[in-house]
Parts: sequence; structure tokens; C-alpha cells
Amino acid sequence: MTENQTDDRPLAGIRVLDLTRALAGPYATLLLAGLGAEVIKLEDPVGGDLARENSPYLGKDGVTVGRSDPDDVSFSHLTRSRGKSGITLDLKHEAAGEVFADLVRGCDVVVENFTAGTAARLGVDHDTVREINPRVVYLSLSGFGQDARAGSKAMDVLVQALSGVMYTSGEPGEPPVRLGIPVADMLAPVFGVIGVLAALERRHRTGTGDWVDVSMLGALTSFVAIENWGAMAAAGMEARTGRTVHRLSPFGVFECKDGWVAVVAVHDKLATGLFAAMGAPELGADPRFATRDARVAHAVELEARIEDWSRTCTLAEALDALEARGVPAAPVRTPEEALTDPDTLRRRESVPVVHPVHGPSDLHTAGIPITFTEAATGFDDVLPLHLGEHNEQVYRDLLGYDDDRLRELRDRGVI
Repeated sequence: MTENQTDDRPLAGIRVLDLTRALAGPYATLLLAGLGAEVIKLEDPVGGDLARENSPYLGKDGVTVGRSDPDDVSFSHLTRSRGKSGITLDLKHEAAGEVFADLVRGCDVVVENFTAGTAARLGVDHDTVREINPRVVYLSLSGFGQDARAGSKAMDVLVQALSGVMYTSGEPGEPPVRLGIPVADMLAPVFGVIGVLAALERRHRTGTGDWVDVSMLGALTSFVAIENWGAMAAAGMEARTGRTVHRLSPFGVFECKDGWVAVVAVHDKLATGLFAAMGAPELGADPRFATRDARVAHAVELEARIEDWSRTCTLAEALDALEARGVPAAPVRTPEEALTDPDTLRRRESVPVVHPVHGPSDLHTAGIPITFTEAATGFDDVLPLHLGEHNEQVYRDLLGYDDDRLRELRDRGVI
């Protein structure tokens, strides 16, 4: 292990069979690995996880757009496969079922993110797994849920479009805005892990596992539904306001001479502080801005006044003026600025990207954003650099296959 002297992580002793690929499924198993579970990542012997071919790559020559050396590894694979052992198994092969069953017998959790109907066609579906090991918690992550039409495919941008989230950002009358991070691909696995943990706790009482079914569309739509868009429309509020939120005005992002500042002044005391920072304390007595409801009703006028002021300031000047009067404010940072924040690094919410051959880089990726007072988080010092990297370790040491059995599986193309 690279981050823990002793394995006192919460999920130590839990073994996960990871059938996933791309992002949503691998992120779920990454979280489980970071919480201490032993994750066995199963890939097809030909090609493996699609993320292995995602540009850019990291290798001896640094960051490259294309792969030019055998040790060049996709950043996607480097970040999503941390802490996982990697094996190969051709699930379409007639002899794969027996090997898969042996793996399932020794696992607590199975995670898959195939399109609807694919797991059943491959013989790795929940019913098959439950027959082999009734104690297994089986997590299915998909675009639209396990009751969707077979073959239904989903990508993050499609789910963002269907969920309505694209119309929660941007200006009125402007085109829909795709969120810059794959939010559906990231949100569904978080709910999936919550479901797995709940099912494991239930297993303590019942002795049996469960089938956890999470859809990307359902996860993202549930977040969109937190705001009551229908009520805002009925009240005559413009819900789609771009950089600001009118129903909480002043609340949003304003332009400065050399950047952007985020400001929150939703309550009277905060609004008074904001007006003082602007050098316009008289706005607090203006009937249009004197109360919270009045500020919401005149949000457009108020926000224009705020930006008239902020544009005369540098970002540092605006922050100093606001913070001196107790008004919550923050600079709008670039992603790399945020990832290298000293507190974020100290808490290991962001961690360096580490190449298994060439070591740490000066680039950063996601850590585990959960801290405990007694337990630890972090990833085992293992990554399947090459396809089937840990075949012998898993098939020999875990399943007890001897040399003849391993040779037979290789010769037949099963692994």
C-alpha cells in the first residue's frame, strides 16, 4: 500500500469482482478500492477496457496525444484503475462460465455496467451470480435502469440532455449548456456505492445479498428535481439565469478586471455588507433592495449594479472588500488551480498521477474525498499496466489453478 502503513480502511476484507469499463462502473469500483476493498478488474483478453485507448497518455516522454511507447498509459486508465488487480477472461468463450463461477464464489460484490440485457446474454447477470453465491451484493449501473429496453445505450452527454440539466445553466434564450464534467457518469456510481454499502449492512442481518440497480438518468434527474422549476415558473421567476441565481439574489459570479468573483449575500446582513463593500451603503435603504423578497423581485437591476462595481476592481481588491465585511466570496479558479490547492492536497482529495514505471508526475487526479477519525482511505500500490497483469496472482493464488489449468485456459483463449 502506498498511503497506509496498516490496512485499517473501512472495507478491508471485502472482495469486489469488477466487470466494468469506461467511466461510471470503474469510478464506482475505484471508490470501493479507495475505501479498502480488494478489487479484481476483469477485462476482455482482446483490447480490454475502452479507457486504455483514451488520449492523452503519460510515459517516459511526459504527456503525449498518441501512444508511442509500450509504457505509455492513458490518463483515464491510470486514474480509474488504481488499487485494482487486473485479470483477463473472455466472457463469450464457452469455457468462461466455470472460471467466472469460481471467481464469484470468493467475492462479496460484483459490479457491472453493461447495456441492458448484455449481462444475461454473457451469463454474468444477477440471477446467475445469486445462484452461485447468494451472499453477493450485485451492482448494476446503466443509462436507464435494468427494466429498460435491451440494448439501450447511454453516454454522459445523452443523459445530460435527457435529464434537463442542460437547461439549468446558461442564459435565457441561449443554447443548452453541457456541464464540463461527466456529471452523470460520476453521480450514478456514487449512488451505486451507497447502495452497495447499504446492501452489505443488510447482509449482516439477513445473510443474503441484494441487487442494486442505479441508472445514470435517474441519478442526475433526482439532482435536477431538487430545485422546483415548475414553482419558479409559476411565480414568474426566470429559472435559467446563467451566472447568477435570481431567486437567491445576490448569489452568483461577477466579472472583475482580471477574473471572476463568486458572491453570496442572500440575507439582509450579508446584503448590507455587500453594499458597504461596493461603497454604496444607501442601497440598503432602497425599497427595491431593502428586503430579501425585494432583492429577488429586482434581481436583474441589483446584479447590474454589483457588476458595475466589480468591473472597476481587480479580483484581489473585490475579495478584500467583501471579506473585510463578512460577505462570503471566492475567486473562480481553473481546474488545475483547484486541484493544487494546499488544503485539498493535504486532505488527499486531490493526489498526484503516478505512472507505475516512471513514478509520480506533476499532474493531479481524484483522491477519496472522505476522511475518518479512526479509519483510513487510500489505494493499494497496484495497477493493471498490461492486460492480464495479475492473472497468475488471482487464478493461481486465489482460485488455486495449477500450471496445467492455466496453460489450458491460455491455449484455448479463455484468458
